[in-house]
Amino acid sequence: MTLAADILKEAVIDYCVQMGSDPMLVQGAGGNVSWKDGDTLWVKASGTWLADARKKEIFVPVDLIALRTEIQAGNFAVAPMVKSASQLRPSIETLLHALMPHRVVVHVHAIEPLVHLVRSNPELEISQKLKTDAFWKIVRYQKPGEALAKAVAEVIRDSPGVNVLLLQNHGVVVGGADIAEVNYILTQLVSKLDARPNSFASDNVRPEAIIIGDNQKYIPVDLPGIHSLAIDPYLFGRIKSDWALYPDHVVFLGHSSVCYDSAQLLKRDLSQNNLSELIFLRGRGVFATPGFSAAKQAQLKCYLDVIVRQPQHTHLNVLNEHQVAELLNWDAERYRQTMSASKQ
Repeated sequence: MTLAADILKEAVIDYCVQMGSDPMLVQGAGGNVSWKDGDTLWVKASGTWLADARKKEIFVPVDLIALRTEIQAGNFAVAPMVKSASQLRPSIETLLHALMPHRVVVHVHAIEPLVHLVRSNPELEISQKLKTDAFWKIVRYQKPGEALAKAVAEVIRDSPGVNVLLLQNHGVVVGGADIAEVNYILTQLVSKLDARPNSFASDNVRPEAIIIGDNQKYIPVDLPGIHSLAIDPYLFGRIKSDWALYPDHVVFLGHSSVCYDSAQLLKRDLSQNNLSELIFLRGRGVFATPGFSAAKQAQLKCYLDVIVRQPQHTHLNVLNEHQVAELLNWDAERYRQTMSASKQ
């Protein structure tokens, strides 16, 4: 690796730590970053946390030439060839990074853009707000991996100068020559798509744990404002009707919310050994079983941040049953969950 490549790697690592510590940009193991060094694509490993970039080895070297050769042949199901003895797997989105021609590519689930991208018709409002130098395109929702890579390839083919991809029900991709350019574009993007949260009256609620029998216990989730999801009638309605909004949320928190209108109904289900890891109890709060992971907490906070920024009558584009099933019955995502769960 050359001196210039070493300098770029250090800049990427510093930026990953910075972004990974900001839940408005990155949540848990979500998001991925890459840089190109000649014939090598260095990409974040699946299930690792950007915030750990300085403490752990989270990047995997991939054969970029072999990958692009397969892509040009139309093989979007190609498995990236790792150029080291690393036991880590390259990100599920490795093809997306190879498709972008830029030296540095950042893919995050930034809250401000995501607020718009989960809406049914995001184009008009986004086009009115984005007045930056970035050349952006919206990519309709596709399952991460092969399907998304195909869609992105079509966009890049038709718009070769694009440096921002806005992925519906997913997140944003930014490409640039270096970290400074990527950071400038991403900062401008977030600023232009600024969405202020609505205020709710239950931010300071701290409900007591729910204990049923000797071995069944629910602990209040300790996240700022989280109990608003169960206490505020509008938000409680949202979590029941608008749950499956983007892949990471579904993968880590399941296909639907588990809501109860009363403690009696909850106790009835518990008596039948129907134990869900996360529950929403109307008027009381949000509870989880002991061991509810940091990765899942990060995704729950992300959902709160997105949903409290939605106007009350805005229609959201909820993932359908088929799209949800694709995510939950996918070995690559099960692997990512397992890797991410190791961080508590």
